[in-house]
Amino acid sequence: MEDQDRGPLAFWLKYRTRVAALIFSVAITILILVFRDRLIDLAGYGYLGVFLVSVLANATIIFPVPGIAVVFASGGVLNPLLVGLIAGVGEPLGELTGYLAGYGGSAVIEDSERFRRVQEWMGRRGFLTLFLLSLIPNPLFDLAGIVAGMGHFPVPKFLLACWLGKTMKAIFMAYSGFL
Repeated sequence: MEDQDRGPLAFWLKYRTRVAALIFSVAITILILVFRDRLIDLAGYGYLGVFLVSVLANATIIFPVPGIAVVFASGGVLNPLLVGLIAGVGEPLGELTGYLAGYGGSAVIEDSERFRRVQEWMGRRGFLTLFLLSLIPNPLFDLAGIVAGMGHFPVPKFLLACWLGKTMKAIFMAYSGFL
């Protein structure tokens, strides 16, 4: 509170990184939602398209965008192992927006029972929680990313846990499309 008493400039200087992170993650989510119909068109660019769709589809916070459908379909026409590996790199990069939203502070969802449950899991076994939630398609992963950001979970560990789980999921989905 002392910073607020000294004025908005002192508050801004202290929290500028967090505020910028929150604004950035919300802006990315809004842009992706507005242009989501064009997102699927990127799949036509082969492996580069898979990567871009994977990044962008996972960059939304809470709102689902069907990136996994592109991985599934691309596995049927491209090498499914490469599709899975490429999507496995793109998806964690996109998830950084949730992390940044949490880093910026997301008190709006703290009252949620799901949020408290994920926060408890992250407190006990953060890496394992991130890995397991990224392994299966589910809406709880965004909450885990936000909690990780709020708790300043190390970014390299966040990316590694996401990469492991999301790569395994993407390879499975790509091979399912192949079959």
